[in-house]
Amino acid sequence: MRRWLFPLLLGIVLAFVGYQVALAQFPRVLMGLATHRIAKGAGYNAMFAAPLATDKARAIVRPSPDLAYSSCPFDLSNGPVLVDVEPVPAPYWSLSVFDSRTDVAYVRNNIDAGNQPIRVAIAQPGQPVPDGMTAVRVNGTTGIALIRILAPDRAQFGAIDAARKKSSCKALS
Repeated sequence: MRRWLFPLLLGIVLAFVGYQVALAQFPRVLMGLATHRIAKGAGYNAMFAAPLATDKARAIVRPSPDLAYSSCPFDLSNGPVLVDVEPVPAPYWSLSVFDSRTDVAYVRNNIDAGNQPIRVAIAQPGQPVPDGMTAVRVNGTTGIALIRILAPDRAQFGAIDAARKKSSCKALS
């Protein structure tokens, strides 16, 4: 029995380490890489309006060719980040906020918002947010705010693109 004790304990320790790496740390590492890659477009706490996807677009995941993406990689190290999303002339648009572990912290679409602007303050627990702003509390200091806009007809993309570029993301000063 004693000769099986060490391999059994080693197996338990390796299972725990494997769990920590695979389920606890892997999402944080992946999101850190994604956030850093997206931040190359316009930097942190700034909105980046990506061009429409093509069959060659594979920056993060396979994007839908019918969706226009705008993203804001945020860093809350110096305080909350304000995200203002302006309505666009499209049948569907949404704002999603993902925290540092890839967890969805907030989702709102044009129907939920009544085709009105969406104004949120992304903050860590305990950070103050301005009055009148919807507080989106996230774990960790980084993440991504993602706007998705359905653009079923590329001929109408010019109007959609002009409207989506009115959305903004900035650090609270």
